[in-house]
Amino acid sequence: MPDAPQISPAPAGPGDLDEVDRQIIARLHDNARIPNVDLARAVGISPSTCLARVRSLRERGVIVRYTAEINPAALGFTLQALVSVRIRPGARHLMEQISDELRREPEVAQLFFLGGTEDFLIHVRVRDSEHVRQFVLKNLSANPAVALTETNLVFEHHTALSAGLRAVL
Repeated sequence: MPDAPQISPAPAGPGDLDEVDRQIIARLHDNARIPNVDLARAVGISPSTCLARVRSLRERGVIVRYTAEINPAALGFTLQALVSVRIRPGARHLMEQISDELRREPEVAQLFFLGGTEDFLIHVRVRDSEHVRQFVLKNLSANPAVALTETNLVFEHHTALSAGLRAVL
């Protein structure tokens, strides 16, 4: 008899998390490199219990990855912009291809596929206004499938855990 297919566990819902899980998530969000012993102390449990809890949160899909937040300005990318894109009605079949191409561009920090007036929202990190202009010209305006773009400069960008998500925790 063949083995049953492996099914990834569904992410835990808010009801599946107790107060300790919520505290662990909040602390890891603020500092994913916190040593386990310090995390355990902060949430009031033993280090071995804490390690088991973090493993469980990963296995249940609550924690998906750990990342380092990089300061783009330190790498010369001193300007951020949001570029909204509308695709021509006759070119809707190209949206996946356009999305794939945009994701490969080094300036693209985030790409959102939208339902609404615009089709994509692209968060780009660039050196200066000329760099964002060149990005739009090369990757969007030159594409016959693109009907419209609108570029907005970002003055501040916050990546903290949203108030809504913190309320669940």
